[in-house]
Amino acid sequence: GGKMQVSKCVQCKDFPCADVRHECYIIPDVDVKPEGISIVMISEAAPANPGDYYYAEGEALFQQTTVQAFNDAGVDVSSIQDILDLGVYLTTAVKCGKTGYGIKTSTIKECSFLLEKELALFPDVQVLMLMGDVAIKAINYIAKRAGEERVIPAGSTYKIRGQEYFFQGKRAFPSYLQAGPSFFIEKSKRRMIAEDIAAALSLVK
Repeated sequence: GGKMQVSKCVQCKDFPCADVRHECYIIPDVDVKPEGISIVMISEAAPANPGDYYYAEGEALFQQTTVQAFNDAGVDVSSIQDILDLGVYLTTAVKCGKTGYGIKTSTIKECSFLLEKELALFPDVQVLMLMGDVAIKAINYIAKRAGEERVIPAGSTYKIRGQEYFFQGKRAFPSYLQAGPSFFIEKSKRRMIAEDIAAALSLVK
C-alpha cells in the first residue's frame, strides 16, 4: 500500500464547538503508510501555535517533549520522523486549540467523531496510548457509540495504571500528557509516561 495524508481523509465540516480556537485547527498532514503504524499516541489538543505541532518543521514544542518522553523510555530517537519510523503515529483528541485550561466534554465528544474516523484509517494498530484525560474521554465516547463498555474506568490515572484495558482488540494505555510545557515540570508523571511508552513498544516488537 502507498502513503496517505490523514488531513485529506478526515475533516471537520462545520466547527460546532464554542470553547476552542478554530484558527488553531490541525489534523496531521504528514504522509504515512497506514499499515506501518502499530501504535497511535493520542494527546490532548492542537497547540496555540501551529509551529509547536508534532509535524511542524524545526524545533516544535510537541516534538521536543515527545522525543524526550521516548528518550526517557530508553528509545533512541531524535525527531518525530524517527518515532513514526518505529510505527508510532501521533495525533490529538481535539483538533482545535484550547481557549482555557480545560476543554468541555461536549467538545471532546464532538471531536471524537473525527478521531474515530482517523483511527479507522489504520488497520494494523495494536496499541492506543491515551495521553491524558481528554484522550481517555474521547476513546470512551467512541466505545459508547459502538455500544461497548467504557474502555478506561473512572478514577485517577495513577490508580488505574497497571491494569490491562482493551478497545476493539487493541491494548489501551491510560497515561499522562506528553505534549507541551507541563511535561518538563512533572517528574513523577514523566517517569510513568516513560514506563507506558516502554510497555507499549514491548507489545509490538
